[in-house]
Amino acid sequence: MSKLISYQFNIDTACVELVFDDRSQISIDFTAVENEVADNRFQRSELDYLIYNDSLAYADLILNSKLNVLFE
Repeated sequence: MSKLISYQFNIDTACVELVFDDRSQISIDFTAVENEVADNRFQRSELDYLIYNDSLAYADLILNSKLNVLFE
């Protein structure tokens, strides 16, 4: 299993970019995720807060499919 070595929210691409120690990269498109899972402005607001304040928690939410916990 690869170890995460860096992450950041790239405002130019609206993506959270993750880089692992084996040189693999994942880019999570914030806009696409919002359009797919957020049904109302309150859910969008929760995702917005995470993306700007805790990008790592946002990535964990997406990669580990914990979105249903956030929106219950």
